[in-house]
Amino acid sequence: MSLPPVQHIGSRDNALLKDLRRLSQDSTAYRKQARFWAEGEHLCRAALARGVKPAIAVFAESLWPLVPVDIARTATKTIVVSDQLFADISALESPASMGFVFDLPMPAALLPGLASVILDCVQDAGNVGSILRSASAFGFKQIIALKGSAALWSPKVLRAGMGAHWDLRLVEGLQADDLDELTLPIVVTSSHQGSFLHQALKNTELPMPCAWVFGHEGQGVSAKLQALASLHVRIAQPGGEESLNVAAAAAICLHASATTSLK
Repeated sequence: MSLPPVQHIGSRDNALLKDLRRLSQDSTAYRKQARFWAEGEHLCRAALARGVKPAIAVFAESLWPLVPVDIARTATKTIVVSDQLFADISALESPASMGFVFDLPMPAALLPGLASVILDCVQDAGNVGSILRSASAFGFKQIIALKGSAALWSPKVLRAGMGAHWDLRLVEGLQADDLDELTLPIVVTSSHQGSFLHQALKNTELPMPCAWVFGHEGQGVSAKLQALASLHVRIAQPGGEESLNVAAAAAICLHASATTSLK
């Protein structure tokens, strides 16, 4: 198979490069352009492994001669730019020298019975991406991001997710009332009320499948979602800290749920 035609772009003012800069550096630009930017070989290969093909592939000149054929021929449109221009596009301190532009998937509808993670105004992109990785690893295949949470397809969330996006059903922009459609028990994390997680696990109180709720980094889960919970749990912290980072708490809770299905 021959390689697709390659376009060399040398001007910083090129309209396409301006769009790529926005996609890479603006967390909400993907909504306006209906496409998103994934930078680095790991992310690009993670998409290809799931059968997701990019619309545009972008390579720095220094990398282009070294790009494996299976990556070089994947996109309909292939662009090569100078290393300096690629660095201008990238939002990374150390640009990865390659990136793919993907068409944004059609909005996904909520599946009422699918094991889920509900993000209640989790705002840090790194936390959100990390939670997506844990969800994928532990069998929670639907992410429900309520309004106020970090944009799921933003560059920072994509980088932190490390490819988990392509293994998940992502539903964003919902309101708390939309959760009435769920047919699963809702489990809410708390730092001060409910059963200790290890006790709930020992006493087989943890339902599976279920929908876990993780809340805002400072304020926690909203009162409205607390009221929807079938079960409240907290994580024992014998070291004496007041609370855990939400991404760390999510990993612990989702792993605990996953182990119930292994018994």
